[in-house]
Amino acid sequence: MSPLNSNSFTNATIVRPEFFVISGFAGIPHANYYYVFLCFVYALSLLGNTFIMFVIYTDHRLHSPKYIAVFNLAVSDLCGSTTLVPQMIDTLLFKLHLISYEACLTNMFFVFWFLSVQSFTLAALSYDRFVAICFPLRYNEIVTNKSMLVITAILWIFAGLDILIGVIFISRISFCKSIVINSYFCDPGPIHLLACNDNTPSAVMNWTHPVIILWLPVLFITGTYICIGRALFKISEASERLKAMKTCTSHLILVSVFYLPICITYAMSSTIQLNTRIVNMSLATVLPPMLNPIIYSLKTEEFTESIKKRYRRNKFHIAVRNK
Repeated sequence: MSPLNSNSFTNATIVRPEFFVISGFAGIPHANYYYVFLCFVYALSLLGNTFIMFVIYTDHRLHSPKYIAVFNLAVSDLCGSTTLVPQMIDTLLFKLHLISYEACLTNMFFVFWFLSVQSFTLAALSYDRFVAICFPLRYNEIVTNKSMLVITAILWIFAGLDILIGVIFISRISFCKSIVINSYFCDPGPIHLLACNDNTPSAVMNWTHPVIILWLPVLFITGTYICIGRALFKISEASERLKAMKTCTSHLILVSVFYLPICITYAMSSTIQLNTRIVNMSLATVLPPMLNPIIYSLKTEEFTESIKKRYRRNKFHIAVRNK
């Protein structure tokens, strides 16, 4: 049976395959070692983000706008890793390269939905730091728990609608050439190369998505930190300036870890070799969810203090029980 079939859609014949073949890491040497690495990264991502969510949820002192955004980032990291990494492991370990047409579009939607939410949440965190440093006396008035909850809800809805529109456009592509996707998941970029009809609307959406998901948040974050830098120079006392700067270090590290690898890969996508692109993009999408909990646990004073107090309290209870 041919993997391609035709469906009538708006007076045009759309040729849709029954399944796609995800090439994955077939051309990459020593891919089995990469499988072990992915398992390790996924396990740490699950443990770390679950731990972050548990600490924030159970410690009422962390029920603040900043940590609402951090909790949201942990949720999107956890969901994003679960959507992406198990499929990569299946492709590597069990050689399950086939994926149905419907499952491919579903996978594409959820991967980019959670990726978009991660990106937008980092922008929301930069907004929180911007208001805290540039308008410290009005921070509690401008940034409240309610406003941050509204912002995060809007980010989820906007990201979902944006990606859904892109997937709908891709569903109108006709495939009558190859059905092999040269990527480690249902990546819209390689999928567009398989089209054999006029896919201009979908190609335009494929071009605008990186602008919306990556470049606009990067510009927003850059703008907020320019304002933060100007505000820091106006602080006369060096100790106060250093204290304000420390509140931004964890966020800046998160921004660097998330955006730099993806932006560099996108910027050089036309010049780098295919397997190099696959490895770079896979690392750029699986490492941040693992590193974010570690960075926040080590670099955020309030969070570190919460863990220490929890440890001392548990140690005290154990000592009392053992008496």
